[in-house]
Amino acid sequence: MEQRKFITVGRLLLGAGICACCCFGCSKGEKITWQTERVVRSTMSEMVSATGTVEAVTSVDVGTQVSGIIDKIYVDYNSVVKKGQLIAEMDKVTLEAQLASQEAQLASAKAEYDYQQKNYARNKVLFEKELISDSEYETATYDYERAKSAYEQAEANIVSARQNLGYAVITSPIDGVVISREVEEGQTVAAGFETPTLFTIANDLTEMEVIADVDEADIGQVQEGQRVTFTVDAYRGEIFEGMVTQVRLEATVESNVVTYEVVISAPNPELKLKPGLTATVSIYTLEKPNVLTIAPKAMRFVPDEALAAANDIILKPLQVENPAVQKTVWIRNGQTLEEREVKIGTTTTLMAEVVGGLTEGQEVVVGMELAGKGAIGAPNPGNTESSPFMPKPPGSEKNNKKK
Repeated sequence: MEQRKFITVGRLLLGAGICACCCFGCSKGEKITWQTERVVRSTMSEMVSATGTVEAVTSVDVGTQVSGIIDKIYVDYNSVVKKGQLIAEMDKVTLEAQLASQEAQLASAKAEYDYQQKNYARNKVLFEKELISDSEYETATYDYERAKSAYEQAEANIVSARQNLGYAVITSPIDGVVISREVEEGQTVAAGFETPTLFTIANDLTEMEVIADVDEADIGQVQEGQRVTFTVDAYRGEIFEGMVTQVRLEATVESNVVTYEVVISAPNPELKLKPGLTATVSIYTLEKPNVLTIAPKAMRFVPDEALAAANDIILKPLQVENPAVQKTVWIRNGQTLEEREVKIGTTTTLMAEVVGGLTEGQEVVVGMELAGKGAIGAPNPGNTESSPFMPKPPGSEKNNKKK
């Protein structure tokens, strides 16, 4: 029985030694797992997000320049109108009376003007023959000039009266759709310092635009001609297409946030988009289709030389003269890692464009893991020393106590 106990204890000690060797022993037995990614063709893209409002491209506020009572209204919301079409009329009684009064004043002024003109002509002949005094001639001239001025003023007043009477007939200035009606029949409108708005007419609802507010940190990337996609809450899941047509220079400051207005064309052939809808906009500031790409982390990978040698991995490094400019990656070929210089074009957070040095389908190493110990050869994430004032992760105090 005692001999069996000794054998059992020996086996346990041997097993513990094997485990310790596996965990802390020679690196020769440590197994490496490669993390590789292929060089593939894909579309590189970057977007700027913003919110905006759907508006009609051309929207005209129709008002009136005269005060009075709205007598007739011939259109309503969503009415389709043509340029020059009668849409409303104001009460003309007062305006017609004003026109008649101006016409009477014009007739009186003309009669006075004709009389004074003839009188002036007679007195001029007499004055030239020295049959009347200078005083009489000057009086005739004065009366003639005053009558002429009054007649011209009466002519101007009648033009204004006729124009005001014309303003009582309100017509559509453009072809379009009535999207707003601000008055009712019988309502009195007063045209003072500001022209009252009676109707709002949108020109063509099949062509809309989105006015998006882009943050100042992103506006430098936005340019005319860039492709845009946007969504509206009215049609969930449906994506609308557009294009940047204008980047306005005027800044808007609200709550210390600076934004710039970007105008985006929005074709609306099905008339789904309506003025006033809120749009969530994605502006594609970068689009490169069908380009060779790799993961940016491949250029930061550095293999562990000691670990590679212990696992019979052959490293073939390059002599890099200027690491700040030259970019390299490691190509895996069986048990060989070969460092290769690559030419990189556009780079985003997720992709790097390969201009030269690699071909499609090649495997580049982005990392290596040691079984049970995590990633090896990854770039130094920086100083991991923590501040004593920062909160500790859960369980850290217990671990410190155990140590």
